[in-house]
Amino acid sequence: MAKKKEESPKEISVEERLKALYQLQIVSSEIDRIRTMRGELPMEVEELADDLEGKHKRKERYEDQIDQNKHNIEKANESIRTAEGMVEKYKQHLNDVRNDKEYDAISKELENLELDILKYEKAIREYQEDNQYIKEDIGALTADIKEVQEVYQVKKKELDAIIADTKAEEEKLRINAKSLEELIDPQLLAAFKRTRKSTHNGVAVAPIQRDACSGCFNLIPPQREIDVRSHKKIIACEYCGRVLIDEELATEVADNFK
Repeated sequence: MAKKKEESPKEISVEERLKALYQLQIVSSEIDRIRTMRGELPMEVEELADDLEGKHKRKERYEDQIDQNKHNIEKANESIRTAEGMVEKYKQHLNDVRNDKEYDAISKELENLELDILKYEKAIREYQEDNQYIKEDIGALTADIKEVQEVYQVKKKELDAIIADTKAEEEKLRINAKSLEELIDPQLLAAFKRTRKSTHNGVAVAPIQRDACSGCFNLIPPQREIDVRSHKKIIACEYCGRVLIDEELATEVADNFK
């Protein structure tokens, strides 16, 4: 047993490579099964989390705008108070004017100050109106956040439960897969992974069942089936490219895996 572990992938017999390949297929299919159990949940949870983050940032921007508008209102009120103070002073000066020119100049200043006050009051109304609209948007957004948060919590809890139930099993399978990959030469392993990606069910090693490839269900010529059973070389299905393994060896490997 120790001797086999010391062998490099090229030194392992074809039969042992077939066994390792089919074991790797079984392990990979089990990992696929676990991922299928999770379904679209990981993506859904991630999308919901991103959606929540975006909505919270938008709410923060709204709140920042309200604060900025409040600051602008304070500045406008301060400007109004300053202008009103100037109005009182100029009105007092009207009693001390010595000629029409001074009177007209002070009257012009008073007119400008009154216009400034009206301008500041208009700006305050606009800021207040803007804040009212923003508060309505925040209210709608807060309700939306609550709704999305509830869905997120349900989905996240469901995903966490599945991960908790399968984490140990998946980790064990991945360690097993890594050990099996070390028994297979890189070129064959690369072909195995390519085939898994290109097939709808991730099956890259297919047992021959009823004289046909169990992957694509095309009939295997008798001589080719004999060659597969001889375990003298790795043979792929000429129709789908999956590595072929005789049913007897596949059953032996599957039984040992259980």
